[in-house]
Amino acid sequence: MAHRLAGFATAALLAAGLLAAPALTPLPTSIAVTSAACPDAEVDFARGREEAPGVGEVGQAFISSLQRREPHMTIGSYGVNYPADVSVTKGSNDMSAHVQSMAAGCPNTKLVLGGYSLGAAAADVVVAMTKPGFGYTDPLPPPMDQHVAAVALFGNATQRVVGDVPGPSPAFAGKIIDLCAAGDPICTGGVQDLHWHSHLQPSYIGSGLVDQAAGFVAGKL
Repeated sequence: MAHRLAGFATAALLAAGLLAAPALTPLPTSIAVTSAACPDAEVDFARGREEAPGVGEVGQAFISSLQRREPHMTIGSYGVNYPADVSVTKGSNDMSAHVQSMAAGCPNTKLVLGGYSLGAAAADVVVAMTKPGFGYTDPLPPPMDQHVAAVALFGNATQRVVGDVPGPSPAFAGKIIDLCAAGDPICTGGVQDLHWHSHLQPSYIGSGLVDQAAGFVAGKL
């Protein structure tokens, strides 16, 4: 566990762009909120560093792609409420609390967790850590994983820094798609032929990775 916490610390620095990476392109998005009625499914997405409050550009593209694949389902969305500066676990705590709230209020809604860049690291904490630590104070109780149908991660720094340290909880086995754009230095091992612009939003939206994730998640709903 200590190794994984150290991995998350390094992931926070990587995903925040503190290791010489440029800030992510801040693009305005509307704040995503859950509808009053319980939807068939809901995407709880943590945006990347310095994106406007809401689900972010990658999150919105993912949600739109998922809605096109499941036109007969009502799909709500929730933009994880956190600063999106350098803090990973503030996002993790909010995502975990929201999952627990939805499980209590809308027990039949299938939840999809997701995140991009810093937000991917925040979601990774939720599905990996079963005990408090490193600022993560509100882990999901064991029954909560039954409400999570799938997890979609984009540009996840923990994929690079944690290595062979045990990853997600076994409860999420088969539910996770963790995508890294070609040449993205945040989530790609090694340092050759890497380009910081490969981590920006267009590398995930324009390359079809967002659609790939939506296809995977649609198969879990």
